[in-house]
Amino acid sequence: MVADVLVTVVPLVLVAAATWVARGRRMRRALPPPGPGRVLFPFRGRELSVPALESALRLARADDATLVPVYLAEVPLHLSLDCALPRQSAVALALLDAVEQRARRFEVPVDARIEKGRDARHALRQMLRHERYDRIVLAAETAAGGDGFTPAETAWLLANAPGEIVVLRPARDADVATLTASDAA
Repeated sequence: MVADVLVTVVPLVLVAAATWVARGRRMRRALPPPGPGRVLFPFRGRELSVPALESALRLARADDATLVPVYLAEVPLHLSLDCALPRQSAVALALLDAVEQRARRFEVPVDARIEKGRDARHALRQMLRHERYDRIVLAAETAAGGDGFTPAETAWLLANAPGEIVVLRPARDADVATLTASDAA
């Protein structure tokens, strides 16, 4: 009886293990090497614009560049700037994972970041201080609000960031596709 179970279970376990190992090797091989250029894609909040992300991915692929998605975490004034932010970190990691999955389909290497700041502008300033890049792709706020960058934040970035900046704002009446943390899970 035990021998019959072992004869049935052991081959299944071996096949499952071999499949798992082969899949892992394929996934590691599927990652393209980092390119010489870098395209920054800052975002914040609980969702990100799919058209803006796909634009950043197309530009990175065309330039043979690495996409650098940067989640901007806003730290309230009553907390230390280097404190842990578990809720924001969970959202950030889920969104960054979704970006990496989408980038894999575009065959674009990814170097993800989380940047903290007191507000979006402060986090953008920190990002500019730390990151080397060739281009920034930014999702502007929609007419309905959302998690894009406001006109004031966009204007600040245009005035203060060197290099190319691409701002993508959907048509006023467009229904914008977004990725959320729950989509990534």
